[in-house]
Amino acid sequence: MIDPSATLASGTATAAAPPTDPPPLGAGLTFHGPLSEARAGRIVARLADASPRTVLDIGCGWGELLLRLLAAVPEAQGLGIDINGEDLALGRRLAAARGLAERVEYAEESALATTRGPADTVLCLGSGQALCDPEGPYDPAAVLRELRRLVRPGGRVLLGEGFWQRTPTDAELTRMWPGAHADDHLPLDALVDLAIETGFRPAWVETASPEEWEEFESGYRHATELWLAAHPDHPLAAETRARVDRQRAAWLGYRQILGIAYLTLVPVG
Repeated sequence: MIDPSATLASGTATAAAPPTDPPPLGAGLTFHGPLSEARAGRIVARLADASPRTVLDIGCGWGELLLRLLAAVPEAQGLGIDINGEDLALGRRLAAARGLAERVEYAEESALATTRGPADTVLCLGSGQALCDPEGPYDPAAVLRELRRLVRPGGRVLLGEGFWQRTPTDAELTRMWPGAHADDHLPLDALVDLAIETGFRPAWVETASPEEWEEFESGYRHATELWLAAHPDHPLAAETRARVDRQRAAWLGYRQILGIAYLTLVPVG
């Protein structure tokens, strides 16, 4: 990125600096999801109590919770899997800055049918699609079966999974993401029952609060909205504005209808 304050040498004409490009959506977020610092701290403490030696993060992004768990358990080694190279690069920088680079690996690869397990603790926060057949519909049962396969006996799974707080109407579904359908998610009780049927006990069931949702959703767009206000005529403004407006409209469509559950699951037997 070129510094907009840069000028040519004294006594020459000032060169017009290229306009700054828009920041990516989500720039500046700590967690890529509706998760507060307080809740994250409690989750990490509970997972650390099991003293995992290996931690596997499916669809890790930059792996903020993974890094915090490794910091809390000095004996643990971590592996994060994602297909987004930019997020993984950020994770590596964060790991280096926290002195964790020797204890964590970031792998740019698909998690579908991964052979990277089993691990003592498996994290899957809003990334269940990484464990599903991309040609088929989203299947939480398939996600849970894969997580059961990837966790060692006596281990822990932390699953962040969407659920319907109430069944959306057809009109409400049209305001959500493209192709949204009532079968895309389960109610919370059905999701927990499915986890039990798959071979887990739900050691802890909690859900994101409205405040966590709003902090995440507005924070996801905040830097980009500020950029749009300051650069209305930028060559990328129209494209960026359309993308941000779609994302915000989708959130306002599922606000207080779609929830996020954080399930701490223990494999049976």
